[in-house]
Amino acid sequence: MRQININRNYKDRLFRLAFQEKGDLLDLYNAVSGRQYTNPDDLIITTLADAIYLGMKNDISFLVSDVLNLYEHQSSFNPNMPVRGLNYFADTYREYIDRNELDIYGEKLIRLPMPQYIVFYNGTKEEPDRVELRLSDAFLCQYPEENGCLECRAIMININYGHNKELMDRCKRLKDYAVFVNRIRDNEKGGMSLNEAVELAVNSCINEGILADILKKNRAEVCNLILYEYDEQKQLAIAREGAKKAGREEGREEGRKEGRKEGREQGIAQGREAEKVIVIRNMAAKGLDPRSIADILNTEESYVKNVLNLLAEKVGKTDLEIAGILLNRNKTDKNP
Repeated sequence: MRQININRNYKDRLFRLAFQEKGDLLDLYNAVSGRQYTNPDDLIITTLADAIYLGMKNDISFLVSDVLNLYEHQSSFNPNMPVRGLNYFADTYREYIDRNELDIYGEKLIRLPMPQYIVFYNGTKEEPDRVELRLSDAFLCQYPEENGCLECRAIMININYGHNKELMDRCKRLKDYAVFVNRIRDNEKGGMSLNEAVELAVNSCINEGILADILKKNRAEVCNLILYEYDEQKQLAIAREGAKKAGREEGREEGRKEGRKEGREQGIAQGREAEKVIVIRNMAAKGLDPRSIADILNTEESYVKNVLNLLAEKVGKTDLEIAGILLNRNKTDKNP
């Protein structure tokens, strides 16, 4: 089978790619909202820029008929989406106020588009068709008789194949997306490697007219981003488990010496550093040079080179151990 290499301009995941055209985006909006807009030019795309860490970009945000819609895609359940939504909307409103020269210090009430926040979920964990996630659930103080002054609600919609049939029937592109992802998973369950599962799913969907326009035009990119995303998810899951374990072990050890809090923080920091090491290792293994890796991760090229040099020098060391070395070097550099 041919070798698939990561696109060095890797930016968008499949969900954003599927709805990059205004017409498809308007179909999705109509399906979710129950409205029947017909002019794609009614949409004003306001998608926020990439966040610092790869994969943290919000998916789709757009303005139509004085409603600010934020659409995100999640391949794993995340109860913190309302917290992220709060940040996204704050940034978007700030830009909207500046662009329209609105005076928030004046005596006249300014007018703002109404926010709507939808999270499209297609993870492997079974979830209901629709769930409301609330910012207030994260508040430390929970008094039933009192309401905090802030709230942000995210409606999580399960778009796995077999869920929300009426919604899927109203938006063919969304249904095609669900079918495509489901075929990859079914192929894997049948014993295929991920490479084989993706290739077969791409071929069958093209033959049946499922996402055919995207898959034909962007075949290599689609394969790249799916393979990379699956690999990234698996590796980061391993790293997070390592972070938890390291946090517990470091917490016990350092707790006897300098206190439990410092030990836990050291372990968590080492786990987070290990996540970066894993991503850099995988990117390099797929042929990316240090500069490209640094550009994608929005970090310094010297840091990437330092990680790669350590991986070459310390063969046999785990990613968590490499992370510990990096943290110790950083401490030494700050305190010569």
